[in-house]
Amino acid sequence: MTNNKQLKLIVITGPTATGKSALGIQLAKQIDGEIVSADSMQVYKYMDIGTAKPTLEERNAVSHHLIDFIHPSDDYSVVRYIKDASDCIDDILQRGKQPILVGGSGLYIDSLLLGRTFSARGDIELRNDLEEEYEKIGGEAMLIKLGTFDPKTADKLHANDKKRIIRALEAYITTGKTISEHDAETKAIPPKYNAIKYALTFPDREQLYKKIDRRVDDMILFGLVDEVNSLLKMGIQRKYTSMQAIGYKELSAAISDGSDLDTAIEKIKMESRRYAKRQLTWLRRDSNITWIPVQSGLPRRLCSEIISSLVSGSQ
Repeated sequence: MTNNKQLKLIVITGPTATGKSALGIQLAKQIDGEIVSADSMQVYKYMDIGTAKPTLEERNAVSHHLIDFIHPSDDYSVVRYIKDASDCIDDILQRGKQPILVGGSGLYIDSLLLGRTFSARGDIELRNDLEEEYEKIGGEAMLIKLGTFDPKTADKLHANDKKRIIRALEAYITTGKTISEHDAETKAIPPKYNAIKYALTFPDREQLYKKIDRRVDDMILFGLVDEVNSLLKMGIQRKYTSMQAIGYKELSAAISDGSDLDTAIEKIKMESRRYAKRQLTWLRRDSNITWIPVQSGLPRRLCSEIISSLVSGSQ
């Protein structure tokens, strides 16, 4: 197998609505590349508008991977993503092409690049039992229970963080190791890929927020309400992971409850802006990222810069 640690993986990331997909497609055309998505929601079928998937025309022009292959009723996790993305990238490299990782899901990107593994998960029956216990005795009691064997993790969690509390309990029951112990072990693993990372952003935060608001308006214009309606009619329940995506969560609640759609749309804009802020906070922790301000003529200029860095080996 090819030693991928000696090969460069191009990463294009950044907050929502900054033009990552357009840049990735143009770059792939110039360097015989293929795109591997790093978006936790574009994996789901029938969810095109709200996840801003590349169009069929764009996907026909450049090979895209990990888009549109999971049913919305199924759960998809970072554990599955690491396996799927690694397989795609290794295959692209072995075929002599350039993999380009494109997306804004920071946890997915970092976990893939660092080669992390995650603690074993219990079976569905165990998870259901823990969820029932949480509902019965409450988050505070579950945190106390977690604190008896993993106080470090318990101190970091809020009683309302049901998902992480249950994951921590489940990890210990199934492996005998705490989440803290497992994380310490996985952080010692050398990076799996030699990556060049670029992050797009607007120089001014208000510019980003205005772009996000316009994008939401466009999604509504292009039929996002009908898309959410179709999912609900398919039996895709609001509790599913897919329906927790921004846009789908707010509209499905409004449709199901008969509440005001305009209010839901404004909430989508607000949650999208908050998400962008969290993305920026996550990315700024990484000193190896090259930040690129979004401006006119960006894709063409940045493509030239990336190609030059690959040729010169400057990164």
